[in-house]
Amino acid sequence: MNKYGFLLPFTLPLLAFAGFFLGGLWNFMLPVFTYHVVPLLDMLAGLNTWNPVAREAVALERDPYYRLLLYVYVPLHYAVLLTAVWLVTQYAQPWHALIGITLTTGTVTGGLGITVAHELGHKTGKLDRWLSRTLLLSVCYMHFYIEHNRGHHARVGTPDDAASARYGEMFYRFVPRAVAVGFRHAWILERQRLARVGRSPWTPSNPMLWCVLLPSLSAVALGMLMGWRAVVFFFAQSLLAFTLLELVNYVEHYGLTRRRLADGRFERITLAHAWNSSQRVSSYFLFNLPRHSHHHIQAQRSYQALGHIEASPQLPTGYSGMLLLALVPPLWRRVMHPRLARYKALQPASP
Repeated sequence: MNKYGFLLPFTLPLLAFAGFFLGGLWNFMLPVFTYHVVPLLDMLAGLNTWNPVAREAVALERDPYYRLLLYVYVPLHYAVLLTAVWLVTQYAQPWHALIGITLTTGTVTGGLGITVAHELGHKTGKLDRWLSRTLLLSVCYMHFYIEHNRGHHARVGTPDDAASARYGEMFYRFVPRAVAVGFRHAWILERQRLARVGRSPWTPSNPMLWCVLLPSLSAVALGMLMGWRAVVFFFAQSLLAFTLLELVNYVEHYGLTRRRLADGRFERITLAHAWNSSQRVSSYFLFNLPRHSHHHIQAQRSYQALGHIEASPQLPTGYSGMLLLALVPPLWRRVMHPRLARYKALQPASP
């Protein structure tokens, strides 16, 4: 794996700024690149099945270069968002340009920003987790760092997990369930945590209250500084961003379930409970997030040290292509159901 491949994600903010500068239909440049050009590049570049051995993984974890890339992204993230807010509030934009600016911003803040927030949110350092929450604040999805780490990773592949798409479930039904149930479960987790120490959930110590309050205050501040259009745009790009996140969740675990054991518990999480995708280009663009099977086995392992897991179910293409496929349910079922059936047929029978 080429360490400089992880510079590719930084082309997305640059494309966003180029579209903003050129204006008009050029604001669609980044969405077209992300959802059409990247899948083609994945087909041309093929797979990257490299796996780090133990010594290599340790060296990769210690290399500060990879963490620095995540830190450098954060100011670029806010630069894209604030530039977009400035454009839609200070200059008259035709309707198609407004759509393009919103799609561009949501793709950056959701596709790349939440990916970086996810990576930093799995770290133990205070700075890392603060930066993760800062990125999630920009898309009104701060509860994700609670629900994902303590909810999704414990309940993945079970009926209780909001982020595990069920077999036959359309994306359009999955999204509202994932958003509502994920938020509710994050609240339950924090309520239970506070109850164990004898505290009410209606306290400043409950981060779920701040998950609502801080984005609301941000919207108010934008409205006071730049007007009501800034508020509408802030929530519009947030909606697009966290919908994109849930679209990724839909792809990552569709139809994969953990078996219930004789004692009523679910089997341990294995490499069979997340789809793997090692397409070279999209893996670089998403900081190895598509190597999702390994991530669920070793959630603390940094992105640069994740391996390709051949024994996991394999997606037919990278995330950019799979996201488009998921938006067309009949096509999604035609591609994914036979692949899922073939994989499950190779698995051992339930005990």
